Amino acid sequence: LATVLAALRPVLPLVLGLSLGCSLSLLRASWSQGGDQQCPGAAGPGPLAGGARPEAAEGRPGAGHEDFRPRIVPYYRDPNKPYKKVLRTRYIQTELGFHEKLFVAVLTSKATLNTLAVAVNKTVAHHFPRLLYFTGLRSAKVPPGMVLVAHGDERPIWLMYETMHYIHQHFGSDYDWFYVMQDDTYAQAEQVKALVSHLSINQDVYLGRAEEFIGGDEQARYCHGGFGYLISRSLLLKLRPHLDSCRNEILSVRPDEWLGRCIIDFLGVACVSQLQGQHYRTYELAKNTEPEKEEEEEFQAALAVHPVSDVTLMYRLHKHFSRIQLDRAYQEIQDLQMQIRNLTALTPAGEAGLTWPVGINAPFLPKSRFEVISWDYFTEQHLFSCPDGSPKCELSGASKADVSEIIESALEQLNSRYQPLLRFSKRQLLNGYRRFDPTRGMEYTLDLLLEAVTQKGHSHVLAKRVSLVRPLSKVEIIPMPYVTEATRVQLVLPLTVQDLDFVANFLDMFAMNALDTHDNALLTLLFIYHPYDAQRVSQVDVFAGVKAMVGELEKRYAEVKIPWISVKTEVPSQVKLMDIVSKKHPVDTLFFLASVWTEINMEFLNRCRMNTISNWQVFFPVHFQEFNPALVYRGEQTASSSTDFLRDGHFDRHSFAEACFYNSDYMTARTKLAADILDRDEVLDSMEVFDVFLHYSGLHLFRAVEPGLVQKYALRSCNPRLSEELYHRCVLSNLEGLASRSHLAMALFEQEQANST
Repeated sequence: LATVLAALRPVLPLVLGLSLGCSLSLLRASWSQGGDQQCPGAAGPGPLAGGARPEAAEGRPGAGHEDFRPRIVPYYRDPNKPYKKVLRTRYIQTELGFHEKLFVAVLTSKATLNTLAVAVNKTVAHHFPRLLYFTGLRSAKVPPGMVLVAHGDERPIWLMYETMHYIHQHFGSDYDWFYVMQDDTYAQAEQVKALVSHLSINQDVYLGRAEEFIGGDEQARYCHGGFGYLISRSLLLKLRPHLDSCRNEILSVRPDEWLGRCIIDFLGVACVSQLQGQHYRTYELAKNTEPEKEEEEEFQAALAVHPVSDVTLMYRLHKHFSRIQLDRAYQEIQDLQMQIRNLTALTPAGEAGLTWPVGINAPFLPKSRFEVISWDYFTEQHLFSCPDGSPKCELSGASKADVSEIIESALEQLNSRYQPLLRFSKRQLLNGYRRFDPTRGMEYTLDLLLEAVTQKGHSHVLAKRVSLVRPLSKVEIIPMPYVTEATRVQLVLPLTVQDLDFVANFLDMFAMNALDTHDNALLTLLFIYHPYDAQRVSQVDVFAGVKAMVGELEKRYAEVKIPWISVKTEVPSQVKLMDIVSKKHPVDTLFFLASVWTEINMEFLNRCRMNTISNWQVFFPVHFQEFNPALVYRGEQTASSSTDFLRDGHFDRHSFAEACFYNSDYMTARTKLAADILDRDEVLDSMEVFDVFLHYSGLHLFRAVEPGLVQKYALRSCNPRLSEELYHRCVLSNLEGLASRSHLAMALFEQEQANST
């Protein structure tokens, strides 16, 4: 028996489990069968006790709950109607009907446009997402940086009517809230934005400082225009059909009272100062008010202040309220840091898990030596990590201002910590280190030689190391104009005699990746003849082979025409060549200035379309240049893996041959260049298209590495007739394109070993 039990012991849990499971299954089956039987004498489908509907009793929603019942709408397409492709919006925000949060309108006049309106623009305009100025008559010169709408009439009621009509027509479908203020009003922009973020957009909102009508005894109120008022999108949409009636029927002297009367009479909505638990706090300034000496709680908490009589008072108010917000922010930071310290002690890591500074992300931890972020060494005069690769350069510009600010901040922090016992002053910066950590910001380590002075006047010189962090602030999305991938790209290919060996490969890649795929791209060839070859073109045409290839392509693709332009010059200046091409194309043409070693593909062409924006941005890609296979592989088989090409080449930052830009932008910049150089055309020989856009256009120059633009290795011919800088860049491009340092070192090592044997 003991032997049998010992053999069955491992199987016993399995047997018990099966038995228990079968028993529970049988019990559940018997309960289910018994639950389906009706009790004797049960009523039929009549009404139940308490008036409940049968649908609700069975667990299904009744007639009053149709909105909550999910419905599956089957897709059906009429076979008799032609199929039409559905075009969806590019951004999900547009398809879902999202709106921007806040639009701000400032009512000004011709007399105050260059004074109070400019002060409003300098103090609060950069805090609002969209701000427009409305006036009756505009002055001769509009202040820069301000979007002004002039209605042509200074009458106050007409100005208000036209302003509301303009806002509805141009922005009514784009924003949820509309804030209207005067140019003699100071509004705390951040408080206004916080207010609208706490309000529901489903109500008709007319929020501001509620005032009684002049001579009226009714309970309805209008919003005082001097303190600003907030209107919801739903209220604006309902108000638009009645604006004409209000203009003809309502008589008033004040525009804000006229608008309030219009909203009350036709929509029945009165102005309120409190809504959904949010208060619209205002403060009325007295004459000769000193903002720095105002200590009333009502003034400190005011969202809008009125009237602001002059520009100086506007700036003083902005300084005062900015200081209040800054002190409030510092206090909130200290409170949060204290809470983090208290909570960190309760975590498994304890106080050891507390990062410095408190509340800032921990430093980046590299997983290998290739991910280590290097430190840049600097002094007060020099930087030892220069953008051009040189070992030492002068500290200037933004870098110098950055170092000076960091040293001042370090001294300020030391003095605030040790005063009044010690007072520190800087003698010298011994060593400085900085690096950019993408997880937290810019980190600094400073070795300072300081002079410490005690309260009794004793001084002592000491060296102290301090660490500082400039954390990453709020990330902003830069608004960019909308572009599409449907734009036609006009490729321009300059060719010289030295490029003839590579033309066939270029045309094959263009036919395979652009013509076969029906990409919206065209090609124009630019034949650059030397004066000697141009004289013999009737006997021997050096580009006859290329023209024959073009003819074969045009026969293969009947709808494609590849034009060419012949130019005679000894110095093929990129700017002069582009001048010729620009005159033969429309102003809205998108050019891609290519080189003969470029391998065209659809991926890059789409990126050229998306990164080039008319009257906004030009694109100069940095192509990937493959190394010399004779030095990289040294007789071995070339790597075929798609990931190995990043190891077998480099991004050629010395080349500016490829560029994407619109013809209109080039013509604008070229006109400014012509006015600058007058008749000195020899200056163009030392310039490239990149220099034209850099110095003579206000456009964004987007230069980035482009992995989709790969070029095979080829030794470029550098023209010594070009400027010294262009020739030097060409030589450097050839030298750096030979191979990497490790490949060159291995080639030298093998050569030395071969010589020694």
